[in-house]
Amino acid sequence: MEYTAKLKDYLMKEGADLVGVTDVQSLSELKTIPENLFSPFTHAISIAMQLPRAVFDFIVDQPTPLYSSTYQNVNRLLDEVAYKAVKKLQSDGYVSLPIPASQILDHEEWYGNVSHKAVARIAGLGWQGKNLLLITPEYGSRVRLVTILTSAPLSVDSPVANRCGKCMKCSEACPAGAIKGLSTKDYYKSRNEALDFGKCVSKLTEEFQHLPNVSGLICGICIKVCPWGSKLG
Repeated sequence: MEYTAKLKDYLMKEGADLVGVTDVQSLSELKTIPENLFSPFTHAISIAMQLPRAVFDFIVDQPTPLYSSTYQNVNRLLDEVAYKAVKKLQSDGYVSLPIPASQILDHEEWYGNVSHKAVARIAGLGWQGKNLLLITPEYGSRVRLVTILTSAPLSVDSPVANRCGKCMKCSEACPAGAIKGLSTKDYYKSRNEALDFGKCVSKLTEEFQHLPNVSGLICGICIKVCPWGSKLG
């Protein structure tokens, strides 16, 4: 417990806004690349860093260059924090691995090494919203995520209850009409249970990705309208 608390304190001082821990057994149903990604490790650390609220004020019906730049910068900062933490964990004698904050390896199904959102949910940082994104009580979906796998004997955190309720703001605002607005108690068994994933991907790849000075598969509209984390303080 003491080591976990010290590690979390270290991560917060390095720039993390939220930190949660789970064991890899709890992640056994997740798709990973490679399939044996978890085998050398016992625990996963989920780190969230908030995006500035003001960047969403300028999003109306499409992502902006400001959002694109901020998105990339926060991903870079997360990778730096994770790398520093892994160096610390290794120096303490624990095999550890940082998983890149934003890297697509499977361009047909749009998967990376592991779903950072799923790890964060299981590690207690938030719940899976109707938009399929992680929603945190503190910042809503205005966060980016990174994961560290480690052999360190850490204390685990508990998942939190879904608090979306009857809210349909993300579904109503989705420019692709992809979010179905269906509720879930804990998580959706498949992407298409929550949204028409093909519509979402098409909007990003065929339209938004080609906007001037916008790079990456980003939108930001469902994040902007989410009432969770929308107020300062």
